[in-house]
Amino acid sequence: MKRIIIEGNKPLSGKIKIGGAKNSVVALIPAAIMAKGTVHITNVPNISDKDALIEILKLLNVKVETKKDIIDIDASCMTNTVIPETLSNKLRASYYFMGSLLARYKHVEMYFPGGCNIGSRPIDLHLKGFEALGATITKEDTKYIIDAKKLTGANIFLDFASVGATINIMIAATMAEGTTTISNAAREAEIVNIADLLNNMGAKISGAGTEEITIEGVKELHGAEIKVIPDRIEAGTYIIMGALLGDNLEIDGMIPEHNIVLLNKLQEMGVNFKLNNHKMILNKSKNLKPTNVRTVVYPGFPTDLGQPMSVLLTQANGISLFEETIWENRMGHVKYLNQMGANIEAERQHAKITGPTKLHGEVITATDLRAGAALVTAGLLAEGTTIINDAEHILRGYERIINKLSHVGANIKIEEI
Repeated sequence: MKRIIIEGNKPLSGKIKIGGAKNSVVALIPAAIMAKGTVHITNVPNISDKDALIEILKLLNVKVETKKDIIDIDASCMTNTVIPETLSNKLRASYYFMGSLLARYKHVEMYFPGGCNIGSRPIDLHLKGFEALGATITKEDTKYIIDAKKLTGANIFLDFASVGATINIMIAATMAEGTTTISNAAREAEIVNIADLLNNMGAKISGAGTEEITIEGVKELHGAEIKVIPDRIEAGTYIIMGALLGDNLEIDGMIPEHNIVLLNKLQEMGVNFKLNNHKMILNKSKNLKPTNVRTVVYPGFPTDLGQPMSVLLTQANGISLFEETIWENRMGHVKYLNQMGANIEAERQHAKITGPTKLHGEVITATDLRAGAALVTAGLLAEGTTIINDAEHILRGYERIINKLSHVGANIKIEEI
């Protein structure tokens, strides 16, 4: 087990460079195995989720070469092997292999995916989409067997604008016969990034980034290149840290349009920041105004930033209301923030946050990836020493977080226990 130790209340000054998006690369890697030829992916973040996906690639006899932030994937000698629970449960995004293996082989066997415990997270929308394309699904305990004599284009309406289901169905439909339309599709920027790779590989996808995506099936895909877009959640997390502790802290390499709702909220609260193209300068903000935050599907306030945002709300002058509408278990960090001195009343997916409150260091536990990011944020702000156990959650989605924060003045380290 790993733990992070922080000596808090240090100003953050210097530059943080934003890496590639976790939520893109975890789908780009599984999508790449459909190509006959090498897929070259750049700006790949150094996160443990990427490493877990590479383990699955090696199980499938896929040739993988990595160098710094580049990964080359050649699936020309791939074998369609059962993906065991020991690999699939390391991360939620392992389910994208369902779509890519189904497209290429019309047969998949893999166990239920893992990831953070932030809710029930059923994959029924993915499975309904596969069935609409002509697949049959058999469930044996926690293993799924997905078969199709052939995949045929279909009109698919998603009951909920799920990012995972949108991507997985889009991947599978890429090599189906005929045209597939996904209505009420998720619109996240990461989906556009995945569609761009597939189109570079020879797919015919239009409408990615809108509520309706159209896929004209093709018989085969070839090698291609793609650059992973900047991680808007990583950027948002460091922006929130800068609002609390910045001393001309520069966030570099972000795409402001991807974080426009967060920036609007910060403006509403009176956060001191300057935006210049892909760079943002932040200074510690005083007399913050309270605000209400409700997480919703893109382009609304992102669920993945709700937990870090709640730390900022503890420093606002007055009562802020927070509501999580996507996942039912996004409040795992609240008891630890209260242990550190916050004043948060939480019930199910709602929280009433009264501030400002002084935070002090405590021994706490990261219950999931974004809760862990919230606790790091709180630890940086708090007086004294904060120890965050189960830090592996944080390393799943924030590349070199210890290094990046140390370079801008944080007193932070990680150790194995």
